[in-house]
Amino acid sequence: MENVKSKSKNARLDSFIENPRKAIWTLGLPVMMGMAVQTLYSVVDMLFVARISTNAIAALGFNLPLFWMAMGISFGLGTGVTAVIARFIGARDHEAATNVAEHGLILGLVIGGIFSGVGLIFGKEILTGLGTPTELLADALAYFHVIAGGFIFMITGIFLRSIFSGEGDTKTPVKIQVTSTIVNIILDPILIFGFDMGVAGAAWATVISMFVAVVMYSRVILFKKATLLQLDFSIFKFKFEFYKNIFRIGVPSSVSMIIMAMGGALFNWILVHYSSEVVAGYQIAGRLDQIFFLPIMAIAGSLVTLVGMFYGAKRFDLINNVIKDGLRYGVYIGLGSGLLFYIIAPYVFKIFTDDPIVNEVAVSIIRTFAPVYWLIAIGMISGRALMGLGTGIPSLVITAIRVAVVSGPFAYYFAVVLDKPYVWVWYASIIAVFIAAGTSITWLALRMRRVHREVEGLKNI
Repeated sequence: MENVKSKSKNARLDSFIENPRKAIWTLGLPVMMGMAVQTLYSVVDMLFVARISTNAIAALGFNLPLFWMAMGISFGLGTGVTAVIARFIGARDHEAATNVAEHGLILGLVIGGIFSGVGLIFGKEILTGLGTPTELLADALAYFHVIAGGFIFMITGIFLRSIFSGEGDTKTPVKIQVTSTIVNIILDPILIFGFDMGVAGAAWATVISMFVAVVMYSRVILFKKATLLQLDFSIFKFKFEFYKNIFRIGVPSSVSMIIMAMGGALFNWILVHYSSEVVAGYQIAGRLDQIFFLPIMAIAGSLVTLVGMFYGAKRFDLINNVIKDGLRYGVYIGLGSGLLFYIIAPYVFKIFTDDPIVNEVAVSIIRTFAPVYWLIAIGMISGRALMGLGTGIPSLVITAIRVAVVSGPFAYYFAVVLDKPYVWVWYASIIAVFIAAGTSITWLALRMRRVHREVEGLKNI
C-alpha cells in the first residue's frame, strides 16, 4: 500500500523527467491561462477607471509601485518556496517538502500582516513621499487605503500558490484565479458606479476577490487536503535551515522586484514632469505589454519548478535541455508579439480613451519596446532558470544595473536635466534592456558550466 502511495506521489515528477519539453507547457499553459484572465481583469478594470477621469488613471499609476512592491516581495520569497519544495520533491523527500510548505505559509501570513499594518497607518505619508501631485492625492489615497487592508489576503494567496507550483500543480491555482478574477470583474461596475464609490470601488472589488482566492486555496490545501503535500500544523517542525534556503533564493528576487517598483515610482515622478496625460499613457501601454509577458512569465515560472526538480533528482542533462527550450520559445514569442504589437498599437488604445495625448504616449511606448521584446524574454527566462538552480543573486544584480544604474538615472538626465521629449525616457529603458539581457545570459552560461563540472565530478566518484 505504501509503495502504491509513493508511486502516486512520484508520478508527476516521473512524467516531467520523461518529457521535459512537454513539461514546460504542462506547467506553463495553465499559468498563462490564469494570467490571461488576470490581464483581462486588468484591462477591464482600467476601462472602468478610465470612465471616471484621466486623473483617476494617473492616481492609480502612483499606487502601482506600492502594489508591485508588495507583490514583488511576495513573489520573490514565494519563488524561493517553490524552488525549495521542487528540489525536495525531485529528491523524493515529500516530508521535507511538506514542512517547507508549512514554513512558507507562516511566512506569507506574517509578511501580509506587516504590509497591511504599515499601509493603513502610513498610507498618506507614503504616497506623498512618492511625489503624488496634490490634485491626484485624494483619489490615490482612497484607492490605497482599501488595497493596503487587503495586502494580507494578496500576499497569503501568493504564498499558497507558490506551494502548488512547487509540487508541479499549476492547474488548481488557475481555477482559483479565474474564479476570483470573475468576482473582481463583476464587482467593478457595481461598486465603482452602482454604489458611486469611484476608485475606492475598484480597490474594494480587488480586495474582495483576493479574499475569495485565499478561502478557496485554504479549502483545497488545508481542509480538503486534495494536494500532493499534506499540510498538518499539529506536527509542524520549525527548521531555520528551510527559511535560510527560501531567503537565499527569494530575498534577492524580492529586492530586485522592490527596485523595479521603486523604478516605476521614479518613472511616474519623471513623467508627471510632462503631464498627467503622459503618466496615464504610460499606464495604459502597460496593459498591452502584459499580453506579451503572459507566455514569457509562464515559461519562466515553469523553469523554476522544472530546473529545481531536475536539480534535486541529479538529472543535469535535463536541466540543460529544458533551459535551451525555454530560451528558444521566449525568443520566438518575443519576435512574433513584437511585430504584431508594433502594427496594431495605433488602433488598440482608442478602446481606453479618446484623449489624443494619452493615445500618442501609449503608442510611442509600444513601438519603442516591441522590437526588443525578445531581449526582455531572454533576461526574464535566464533569471528564473538561475533561481531554479538555487541562486537568486543574479536577478538582483541584473535588476539593480538595469533600473538603478541605467534606466532610472538616464531617464532623469534626459527628461529633467536636458529637458528632452518624453520618448527619451523610453530610450533610457531600451539601453537598460540590452545590458540586462547580455548580463543575464552570460551569468546563466557561467552557472551552467559549474553544473557541468558537478556532473563530471559525480561521474568520477
